[in-house]
Amino acid sequence: MTGTYVATSTITINAPAQRVWSVITDREAIKEFMFGTEVVTDWQVGSPIVWRGVWEGKEYEDKGLILEFEPGRRLVNTHFSPLSGQEDLPENYHTLTWTLEGEGDTTQLTLSQDNNASVEEAEHSKGMWDSLVGGVKAIAERD
Repeated sequence: MTGTYVATSTITINAPAQRVWSVITDREAIKEFMFGTEVVTDWQVGSPIVWRGVWEGKEYEDKGLILEFEPGRRLVNTHFSPLSGQEDLPENYHTLTWTLEGEGDTTQLTLSQDNNASVEEAEHSKGMWDSLVGGVKAIAERD
């Protein structure tokens, strides 16, 4: 599946970066903005991260590793989903990069996913991430 296309979704959130960070790393908030997903991790660099849930009627358990963890600024993790139909090989993993750039009560959140095999695959991923970052925005601005 090795690909060079990157899916990127960016949104401006009317909340401080620390608030947005707390949303993207809180298990209950993650469950809300990631379509009911349960996340398991200790958020330490090098530690595993697992997402469990049901998508379109199928149970799944996605996995990855935490690569970077800079509170309030940047979270980078790998991601593999068996639902992709691909083998569990390093070349079939994506890297998800969450970047927060904030000034005062406004934060720009960017989520990018690398290793998409085609423009169409990147666009499909972008659509999903657009929905997800929209959910982060709604939670961060609500509370």
